[in-house]
Amino acid sequence: MIEGVKIKKLKIIPDERGRLMEILRSDDELFEKFGQVYMTTVKPGVVKAWHYHQLQRDNFCCVRGKIRLGLYDARKQSPTFKKTMDIVISMNEPKLVSIPMNVYHGFKGIADEESIIINTPTEMYNHAKPDEYRIDAYDNDIPFDWRK
Repeated sequence: MIEGVKIKKLKIIPDERGRLMEILRSDDELFEKFGQVYMTTVKPGVVKAWHYHQLQRDNFCCVRGKIRLGLYDARKQSPTFKKTMDIVISMNEPKLVSIPMNVYHGFKGIADEESIIINTPTEMYNHAKPDEYRIDAYDNDIPFDWRK
């Protein structure tokens, strides 16, 4: 585990009408504060990586399809500096992954369909001054292989 990463296993509650899944509650241990909720998608085989935030914690959940979430700890003061994590998230393996500030992250669509990810970050997106620091998915020093 990377220091500060929190994973909450989610429970799907089915009935004859469909399914319900609570993702993040204000009384959860990993809840810090609410910034906004947004949805993003990734097509099969596509990688959306790498970036980190200096001001916000991301809280990812995949609600359709399947993703491979990659994390890399670039925090020099962290006991898990230079460590990686590789987490699969889907409706069959439902979880909420809470990613601390200054930890690179990205994901790859590994389903046969477009995957849908819900993020509930702790801060609102600032269009004038985005809190996003990006590097190329493949051309970098991160020891993580997206080709798997």
